[in-house]
Amino acid sequence: MPAPPDSRRADAPAEPPPGRGEAAVPQAFGEAAGGALGGSGRSAPPAADPRAPAADAGLPLVRLALALSLGAAVSLGVTRFAYALLLPPMRADLGWSYALAGAMNTANAAGYLLGALLTPRLLARHGAAPLLLWGAVAASVFMAASGFFTEAPALLVQRLLAGVASAFVFIAGGVLAARLGSLRPQRAGWLLGLYYGGTGLGITLSALLVPSVLAAAESQPHAWTWAWWALAAACAAATAVLRWPADVLQKMEQNRTDSRGGSATKAPKPADAAARRLPWRPLASALAGYAMFGVGYIGYMTFVIALLRERGASGVQVTAFYALLGLAVLASSRIWAGLLDRARGGGALALLNGLLGLATVLPVLTGAWPVVLASGLLFGAVFLSVVASTTALVRHNLPEAQWAAGISAFTIVFAAGQIVGPTVVGWIADGAGGLLRGFAVSAAALWLGAALAWRQRPLARA
Repeated sequence: MPAPPDSRRADAPAEPPPGRGEAAVPQAFGEAAGGALGGSGRSAPPAADPRAPAADAGLPLVRLALALSLGAAVSLGVTRFAYALLLPPMRADLGWSYALAGAMNTANAAGYLLGALLTPRLLARHGAAPLLLWGAVAASVFMAASGFFTEAPALLVQRLLAGVASAFVFIAGGVLAARLGSLRPQRAGWLLGLYYGGTGLGITLSALLVPSVLAAAESQPHAWTWAWWALAAACAAATAVLRWPADVLQKMEQNRTDSRGGSATKAPKPADAAARRLPWRPLASALAGYAMFGVGYIGYMTFVIALLRERGASGVQVTAFYALLGLAVLASSRIWAGLLDRARGGGALALLNGLLGLATVLPVLTGAWPVVLASGLLFGAVFLSVVASTTALVRHNLPEAQWAAGISAFTIVFAAGQIVGPTVVGWIADGAGGLLRGFAVSAAALWLGAALAWRQRPLARA
């Protein structure tokens, strides 16, 4: 990825020398984008920047990380995953097939990929803090707009645009979280975990908000529109809170730029560009396994509430299920941190994919409520850590110059999988066997991903 132009804004992330600081904008972008769903990247703590102003030592880092985590809550927890709660009433009201209902999340995933591809250029031109705030504003607007349409084409466009905005928010927030981690290298993993854990916070908030709004608006035509507006209001409130960490970190970066004398980065030499190219073939097994994760996980997250509703789950049960899933996401980075530190090949990706397949197939085997609840808890405790496992694999096996290219490659194959997954599972669910067969196919995709990832061996680093 070429270096940003010299005319970029002062608050844009500057590229430090190799192996220092936040590993440059492209690598910070790759770390955040490594989860096209978003990543909860378990990264090696960045080295402290000796040029950072002494005033940085007095920053309330934990409070900043918690406030910043609302970016992950908005971009993934609400903008993407809240749709699962709205799919059943929208499908019933608008007469959708499951294929069309799944296409809504396909559009959102396609928008996220488009946004992820645009983000590096926007980061270079405007900086992370403005991109975070304007992306959050846009996400709030597009969420609200979804309540004003009942035609499928218009709603598909809204979901796509919301996906673009969510990519801006999630990736820019990841860059800012990396800056926080650079101030306290010994606590970098904890601070990054707080940020990415915001996804679980958004899921839990959606679980508490959407069913109550649907119940309150039950007598209104298209009651689900009120839930979109309530979610948009929640995103707007989160955006207001995000202003504080964005301003603090933007000023911090300005101070660092001033301390460097406003020096600009130089364009990479041809030899440097060649060194950053990714060896795709040696990582083929892990890339294929991660693509199948994209296909399988998104089917569960799109249709699991519809399955619960088909089986007669009450509003209280739906709220409890999705809220607990979100809380499990919050805990997941701590649960799997040791495994990701140890695993050098595809073993971690294989194990986590296998566990997700088990979580996905459990509702197919039985409708017993304790088993279904266990499925949600297991799924929530695992799925973001699959993203983190690819970040760990890249860091363990590739030289630092190739980290951005490696994580971007995983982003692309994952995005392709999650673009395909919802529509395919929905199409299968429209046929004989319904959602149960769709879930079985999702589980099979995850287990295939586990088998492929298991074949990935550690690479010999130069």
